[in-house]
Amino acid sequence: MQKHYFKEGLVGREWRQDLCLTVAPDGVITAVEAGIQPPRGTDIQGPVLPAMANLHSHAFQRAFAGLAELKTPGASDFWSWRQAMYHFAAHMSPAAAEAIAAQLYLEMLKAGYSTAGEFHYLHNSHRDEALAMSGAIIQAAEATGIALTHLPVLYQASDFGGKAPVAAQQPFLHDTADYVRLLKVLDARLEGRHRLGMAFHSLRAVPAESFAPAIAAIEDISLQAPIHIHIAEQVREVEACLAATGKRPVEWLLDTQAVDERWCLVHATHVTEAEWRGMAERGAIAGLCPTTEANLGDGLFPAADYVRAGGRYGIGSDSHVSVDAREELRLLEYGQRLTHRARTLLTGADGGHTGLQLWADAAAGGAQALGQPVGEIAVGKRADLVVLDAEAPAFVAARGAAVPDAFIFAGQPNPVQHVMVAGDWAILDGRHKDEAEIYGRYRDVVAGIAASLGEGA
Repeated sequence: MQKHYFKEGLVGREWRQDLCLTVAPDGVITAVEAGIQPPRGTDIQGPVLPAMANLHSHAFQRAFAGLAELKTPGASDFWSWRQAMYHFAAHMSPAAAEAIAAQLYLEMLKAGYSTAGEFHYLHNSHRDEALAMSGAIIQAAEATGIALTHLPVLYQASDFGGKAPVAAQQPFLHDTADYVRLLKVLDARLEGRHRLGMAFHSLRAVPAESFAPAIAAIEDISLQAPIHIHIAEQVREVEACLAATGKRPVEWLLDTQAVDERWCLVHATHVTEAEWRGMAERGAIAGLCPTTEANLGDGLFPAADYVRAGGRYGIGSDSHVSVDAREELRLLEYGQRLTHRARTLLTGADGGHTGLQLWADAAAGGAQALGQPVGEIAVGKRADLVVLDAEAPAFVAARGAAVPDAFIFAGQPNPVQHVMVAGDWAILDGRHKDEAEIYGRYRDVVAGIAASLGEGA
C-alpha cells in the first residue's frame, strides 16, 4: 500500500483539506481520509483533482490540426474540412498512427487526462491492416501510460440509404462479419487498465440493419461495454436523416435502439427538447467536444437546459485542435453564456463553484462513457489523479473550492504539475520520462507526411 498526502482536493463534489489517499498495488484507492496530519517530513503535494477522461479522440487527426485553416473559393465548412481529413488519412500506416497517437496521448496526460476514448475508424491504409492499426493505438497507450478505451468503428456507407462509399472512405470500411471478428480479437488483446467498446460512425455511415448484429457482438463480450456514435453534428445531417427515415437522428436512435447508460451520443448538437430530454431520461452521455465543434462551425448543444434536466455529459478533444480539458470546459460554459446572455449556467440551481462542478460532472460523465473506474477520488476507484502546482500564479488568490474555478477559467500557463494513472506517476513536474523520444518519432513521421502532401496540406 502507498499513502499520498495532499494539502487539499476534490473528493466527490466537496473540497476537502489535508487529504491522505491509500492506494493498493493494483492502483485502486482503498482509503480516502480528510483532516489528516501527515508524519513529519512527508511530502505534501498541491491541490489534487480526479483525472479527466477524454471520451472522444481521433488520434491521427492530431497531425493535421491547424492545417485546414486555408480558405479557398467556395464554402468552408465541416464538409470541406472532411476532404482535407480524407487526404491526410490516406497517408497513414500503422507505424505513423502509433507515433502520432503516442505524442497525442503524452499531451493528453500533461493536460490532466488519464484516459482516452479512441473512436478508431482508420482501420486500413494501403492493404488489410485493421488489426495492425488498432495495435498501433494500443501500443501508443502502453508507451505513454494512459488508460485506453478502444472503440473500433463500424463504417459502411457514404450516406443514408446505404449509398456506396467513396474512394477516400476505403480505409474506414468493414463488412459486419469482419467487424465482429475484429472485436473478438481485440477483446483478447486489451488488458489491465484498457477497455474495449464499440462505435457506429454515424447514422449516415451505418445502415439500420447493421446495428443489431454489431450490438449483439459487443454484448457477447461484455454487457457493460460502451457504445458510441457521432450524431446530429450538422444541420445537413439532420435534414438528410429526416428525408431518409422521417425522423431526426437522435429521435431515430431513441425510437429504434435500446439506448441506456452504456451509450455516448457524440456531439448531438442539433436536438429538439424531446430529443435531449430523451437522452437525459435514458442516462446516456452527451459527448461534447467544444473546441472541435467550434472549429468546424457545428453549433452549440443546449447544455444548460440538458443539465438542468439531469442530463450527463463528458468532454473530448476530437480532432485535437486543442488538447486541454480546461479549454473544453471553459468553452462549453462560455457558449451557454453567449447563447443565454447570463453567467454560471452549468452550475446547479442551488449554486456553488462553477469550475468545481464542471470538472466533477465531466470527469464522472467521461468515466461512464468509457466504462472506466475513474472520475472521482473515492474508495474503489482507480487512483487517476491530477496534482496542481500550488505556486502557480492562478492560485495566489484562490482559496478552497475556488481553486478549480481558477484552474479552469484563469489557469494560464498550464498549472498541472503531476498526473497519476492507476497509482503510477505518468507525468512528474510537467514532463513524461520518454517525452524526447516520443516527440522525435512524431516529428519525423509528420514531417514526412507533410512533405508528401505539400504546402497547406
